[in-house]
Amino acid sequence: MVVFKISELFTEKSLGAFFEDMVKKQPDHEFLVYPDRGLRFTYKEFDERADNLAKGLLGIGVGKGDHVGIWAKNVPEWITFMFATAKIGAVLVTMNTAYQKHEVDYVLEQSDMKAIAMTDGFRDTSYFNIMYELVPELKTQARGNLHSKKYPHLKDIIYIGQRKHRGMYNTNELLLLGQNVADKELTDAKANVDQNDVIMMQYTSGTEGFPKGVMLTSRNIVNDGFYIGENMNYTNKDRLCLIVPLFHCFGTVLGVMSVITHGSTLVMLEEFNPLLTLSSIQKEKCTSVYGVPTMFIAELNHPMFDMFDLTSLRTGIMAGSTCPKEAMKAVIDKMNMKEITSVYGLTEAAPGFTQTCAEDTFEKKVNTVGKKFPNIEVKIVDPETGEELPQGEKGEIMCKGFNVMKGYYNMPEKTAETIEPDGWLHSGDLAVEDEDGYYSIVGRIKDMIIRGGENIYPREIEEYLFTHPCIQDAQVAGIPDEKYGEIVGAFIIKEDNCDDLTEADIRDFCIGNIARFKVPKYVFFVEEFPLTTSGKIQKYKLGDLGLKLLEERKANGDL
Repeated sequence: MVVFKISELFTEKSLGAFFEDMVKKQPDHEFLVYPDRGLRFTYKEFDERADNLAKGLLGIGVGKGDHVGIWAKNVPEWITFMFATAKIGAVLVTMNTAYQKHEVDYVLEQSDMKAIAMTDGFRDTSYFNIMYELVPELKTQARGNLHSKKYPHLKDIIYIGQRKHRGMYNTNELLLLGQNVADKELTDAKANVDQNDVIMMQYTSGTEGFPKGVMLTSRNIVNDGFYIGENMNYTNKDRLCLIVPLFHCFGTVLGVMSVITHGSTLVMLEEFNPLLTLSSIQKEKCTSVYGVPTMFIAELNHPMFDMFDLTSLRTGIMAGSTCPKEAMKAVIDKMNMKEITSVYGLTEAAPGFTQTCAEDTFEKKVNTVGKKFPNIEVKIVDPETGEELPQGEKGEIMCKGFNVMKGYYNMPEKTAETIEPDGWLHSGDLAVEDEDGYYSIVGRIKDMIIRGGENIYPREIEEYLFTHPCIQDAQVAGIPDEKYGEIVGAFIIKEDNCDDLTEADIRDFCIGNIARFKVPKYVFFVEEFPLTTSGKIQKYKLGDLGLKLLEERKANGDL
């Protein structure tokens, strides 16, 4: 591990400049591998590719401060655009692969996007159909001369691929245009980029009103990635199998930034597939793999799991939602990930500010989200008064430091609500700090269930339910109720061979072990939870799902 003074930040260089320094140190070291494509780039080869694309962007008039969208799975061009835009000071606007017309319309307009790079589509969604519907001018106007009535900032649409499409450049054409741009123009553009410039905008999920564009700088994400890698003891010998989406900070920061700051290697898959993940780990002798709990569970439960040699694995990150103890134990025992960690944070915090370490005990890894990063302050406050609370008391967790976003794009009021004048960032999450300086997330302020005046934190009930041998996963949410305002509902995925588990069994398991008002009024057995494309559970949808299932029970005469 790198030894540094607590007051010293790891780097004050921009992302582009930092990466080029790493290229000079190890030009021939493998940087990016796509096992299923047979595609490999050294640090030097990838840097040259990013420079060529950067010149292409300059060639079509993209420069410092311009917003460039990327709407694609984890294709090689995604990371290329990420570094190309960073080198010239443009801002990469990451777009969720699951976006539909309504979300695309909102982001195109709200972000003042100048250009967007996109693939054909995702699963059953055609990006072309959406784009031609939103921007009909594409059908009649030549590429490079787009004038959209609805999106006046939008000038170029770039197709990631070989084919030609009306009104769009493809990536090959962009690279060809770049050959006509003088090297000096790129050098001058690079010299004008600062570590405090915004280089990335990621839109929050929008569970609370309209999505907000989180503005992140090089200083935010490069340093955050470094500390994350340090907690996993990364070196240039590590090889990370990255299967989480790049449009999310889990992919770009926990993944790409932790790798480049340690000179490691990225082994990429375009999207998560448990079988391809297992085979890629074996083939490329990966030392690390990331995922949300549902991904790890899918890998462990795959019928071909035992066929693969995973002894190269050492560490990784399980994050995004509550880490069930049994899943964590299985990952350590069966996948050899004895140094696995978890990271806590939010997009607005770039995203991590606490993490368990490779050396932490199993108890700390499953019961906490670790200690705070260097150069970040963390405190627990009373959500009502804002007063700082002592160790052991439950309140909102807040942070302050290099990692805090610049703000929400064009939303000064929302920014002011989230970041205090003295720089403290609100998380909206409830946490407790123990005597060793480890933090545990115990709920979300807005996730809190208020049953007849009693405050109930779902996380507490979920942790108890996880101890039942027949429960693979459990989520607790409030269900609207005329009498109490809200009642407790438990949504449960059964373990295999537990088909005879009943609602009464669950209630009996709870009664006498947790407070009566916390015992789920209703239990719903489900096959899966509503998830975002990045694998996070959409808790806000569970209440509505509970009401729907209750209506079905009434219709069947079961209530």
